[in-house]
Amino acid sequence: MNLFDKDNRFNIANLITFGNIAAGLIAIHFIVHGDYFTAIILAWIAGALDIADGKVARKYNLSTEFGIQVDSFADFISFVVMPSFLLYYAITEKSSGTEQLILGLAFIFYVISGLRRLIEFNIKVEVGESAKYFTGVPTPLGAILLWILYLLFAYNIIASPYVIGVLVLLIAWSLNSNLKIKHP
Repeated sequence: MNLFDKDNRFNIANLITFGNIAAGLIAIHFIVHGDYFTAIILAWIAGALDIADGKVARKYNLSTEFGIQVDSFADFISFVVMPSFLLYYAITEKSSGTEQLILGLAFIFYVISGLRRLIEFNIKVEVGESAKYFTGVPTPLGAILLWILYLLFAYNIIASPYVIGVLVLLIAWSLNSNLKIKHP
């Protein structure tokens, strides 16, 4: 098995992406069990792997349609679903069923918005191509914004779960907005 073969589904770039997926899934396990610190460490590992897979794919000419698709699945798990779980679980720990339902709807909207963004991105992207600007907030940046909200809540800077919920809706909107964000 050649790790630098573009046609190998398990080439080095895709293996790094699979590591991103694993980090996101394992982080969700820790979130469900209330270990947010470990989940956040895994989230940052997923972020590093997301950067690395693209750099490796470009450096070794491993960019493929399969790689683009699997990268979006990784982004969905690690930068949409996992940070949503983290923030939702953190802000609803002491909430009533009604509060959980209302806030849950905001997070469902965020997840659907993130998925829509990733699908739209895949429809528009060309293999091996990188734009100078993103239109709308990229999902990794959306995840960072959710982590910031988590910190603001954890340190009681924003104590209201409903204020956090409104900010989540604003970030969800920004994912598919016409905002121009410079590509790193």
